[in-house]
Amino acid sequence: MKKLTLGLAAAAITVALAGGALAQTYPTRPVTMIVPFAAGGPTDIIARIVADHMSKTLGQQLVIENVAGAGGTTGIARAVTAAPDGYTIAMGHLGTFSAAPATYPGLKYDPINGMQAIGLAGGTPILIVARKTFEPKDLKEFVTYVKANSEKVNEAHAGLGSVSWTTCTLLKAQLGVPKINAVAYRGTGPALNDLVSGQVDFMCDQIVSVAEQVKAGNIKAYAIASKQRSPALPDVPTTTEAGLPEYQIEAWNGIAGPKGLPKDVVDRLVAALDKALNDEGTKKRLLELGTVMPTAEERTPAGFAALIKRDAEKLSPALSAAPK
Repeated sequence: MKKLTLGLAAAAITVALAGGALAQTYPTRPVTMIVPFAAGGPTDIIARIVADHMSKTLGQQLVIENVAGAGGTTGIARAVTAAPDGYTIAMGHLGTFSAAPATYPGLKYDPINGMQAIGLAGGTPILIVARKTFEPKDLKEFVTYVKANSEKVNEAHAGLGSVSWTTCTLLKAQLGVPKINAVAYRGTGPALNDLVSGQVDFMCDQIVSVAEQVKAGNIKAYAIASKQRSPALPDVPTTTEAGLPEYQIEAWNGIAGPKGLPKDVVDRLVAALDKALNDEGTKKRLLELGTVMPTAEERTPAGFAALIKRDAEKLSPALSAAPK
């Protein structure tokens, strides 16, 4: 009996050790990171920078797959309804996670309760920008002009549910001019091109998208909707400095996966993200784009989930009431 007991104990230890070894082997093959937009956009750029370093930590390649459509919700739906094994995750943003529930009534996923938040990869401040020949000289004049000429002013955005649509919808709601003529484009690039050429008057978008055009003098920036100025555009005042303190909104990019991911898989992904954001080379690349580095708490699943919920509650009234 004693020998049998010892044998069972040894077997149990062997199984436990094997289980621990299996848990440590994730991932054993490449991981797909879905980017729900076309290649070359802000989310795609940030995803590729972060995934490059995460791949080194994980020991397997994070393969970027661009799945565009429906304001990014097509790609996110595919990722968060995939098998919860850690081999399909997504890099989404403010629009796909916080704005989508109020923008798309038939949304096929629940960003608050129906997915696993992994962590925030970076914040991307929003700028209010305009064609360089637009009459208002500063933000106060812009507000006055837009209120007085709302029927003839043209706003550009990258499509329903995009960051540019979401953040400008919030701005228009706060200014009391929700029915400004909004011109939808198939992405940020075409919208920005028409702003540069003077075909439209203004737009709201991420610093990652517009910084180079501002620096080149091709468009003008009225303000950045953050608490502090950005080192990438130090001459652009904050909305508080420029006279519109209530307009505070930051786009961001973060990683999520299906609900039910094993804890060891989540822990491995969180640790890889953390190492990527602490890496000086990765950090330098992100900061040059104007990215705001997330805090240690925002990088955690709980911290990122809280951000998603908080911004959803902030945006919901304006987005639900907006013309679509």
